[in-house]
Amino acid sequence: MSLLRQGTELDGYQGLTAYAGDLHNHCGISYGHGSIEDAYRNARLQLDFATVTGHASWHDMPDDPPHIAAYHERGFERLRNGWQHVQDVTEAAHEDGSFVTFLSFEWHSMTYGDHCVYYRSGRGPLAPARAGSLEELRATLRGLGAQGLPSVMLPHHIGYRRGSRGINWSTYSAELSPVVELLSMHGCGEDDRSPRPYLHTMGPRDAGSTALTGLSAGHRFGFIGSTDHHSAHPGSYGYGRAMVWAEELTREAIWDALTSRRTYCVTGDRILLATSLNGSPMGSVVAAPGRRHLDVAVRGGAALDYVEVVRNGEIIARERPSGGHGEAFEGILPVGFGWGEVGAATEWDVELEVVGGRIDAVEPRLRGYDVVAPSAHEPDSFSFSRWSRPERDRVVLHTRTDGNPTVMTDATQRLALHVTGDTSTKLVARVNGREVAHSVGELLEGPRVGFLGGFVSGAFVLDRAEPRTATDLEWSLDDAGTGAAEDWYYVRVRQYNDQYAWSSPTWATRP
Repeated sequence: MSLLRQGTELDGYQGLTAYAGDLHNHCGISYGHGSIEDAYRNARLQLDFATVTGHASWHDMPDDPPHIAAYHERGFERLRNGWQHVQDVTEAAHEDGSFVTFLSFEWHSMTYGDHCVYYRSGRGPLAPARAGSLEELRATLRGLGAQGLPSVMLPHHIGYRRGSRGINWSTYSAELSPVVELLSMHGCGEDDRSPRPYLHTMGPRDAGSTALTGLSAGHRFGFIGSTDHHSAHPGSYGYGRAMVWAEELTREAIWDALTSRRTYCVTGDRILLATSLNGSPMGSVVAAPGRRHLDVAVRGGAALDYVEVVRNGEIIARERPSGGHGEAFEGILPVGFGWGEVGAATEWDVELEVVGGRIDAVEPRLRGYDVVAPSAHEPDSFSFSRWSRPERDRVVLHTRTDGNPTVMTDATQRLALHVTGDTSTKLVARVNGREVAHSVGELLEGPRVGFLGGFVSGAFVLDRAEPRTATDLEWSLDDAGTGAAEDWYYVRVRQYNDQYAWSSPTWATRP
């Protein structure tokens, strides 16, 4: 299908590709919605790797309120009863070189914070979920590793208050937790001032639980995003994705990237982000007694607002592309579908064609149903989108929308075409029997909108064309450091479409 996959020539990244995945999401195998089969069908639409996570246990679950406990216990039992089926489907969905899967389960804890456990396989035992402490869980996983089944246990929604399922930095160890889930549907746990605040029923972010608190305490860990989506839609756009720099699309290579911290976090767009400190990739520990040379490469999914370097929690530099464009065009043509009345389902049959140019790659930005709590009305299927590329310069999409549930919640479906052409290149959209066409030159001036009917009917947009001069940045800077025994650096990216990326830190040490 020609999904977007990108590399960079930065030192430390030769032979590596940026792959996109979702390592934390749910469906009806525990508490959630939809089948695991639907989940993996959805994952393959826009991801390179995924796991579908079952809620497994909560050793210190509070008794009050009682309906919460009962809801979770039913989900745990459902996973236990279906564990063999979960393994079978996970293993069957895996294909090295095409789509990578891992087996996983979630271990809740008020005391230590929630962790998701991953096996470097499509099969493994559920018994470790019975652990009553973090050290017991670690010990059990160490034993499995000694028997030839490697595993990791990654903290997620870290920003909640310690003791209320936020991370407990006093019990954290990098041994089996090389990266943390910085962002998901819960929000961003980077810092209390970060974008994407915590708005879930579980409460706001607490200063003692953020990633900056953990890094300032001397812990070393990388960043990933994942959705924590509960409706069989891994990679649901805008809630978080895990990006890894791997040698190839295999279980072993993706696993090596995770455990080596060659990872970064994105909210939605498949942003390329690479950092190289004295020639070493993100996640490295680098002996750097003198000045440090930092190279940064960004290829955005929309125009970049800024790219900034963070050292020890403080922004030390900020840059943005110069912009501008000529007659030639290399960049992104985004399109979107949805809007209309809330609850009014719209089926979308779309054909996109580029005339006088070429489609280099397709970047789906598709969403699932945003359902978490139990619902009396379940749809027949949670797999309702599909796309294909029947010809080099033609893409076909079928999807569904139901309006935006609030004026602050985006439930549209989107695609981004990565295109080479010039200002006369045309994007032709055939949408539910209606045809519109606009040149790249017109779309560089701004979006063009159409409607399926009259007032508050479903709408579609051929969004502003984004030239590479606005989305790409290569940047170098030198820094003397603070004089401390260790400094840590990472890069934060913000796009004008409110999508973000965070690189894993790199640590510079002095002897």
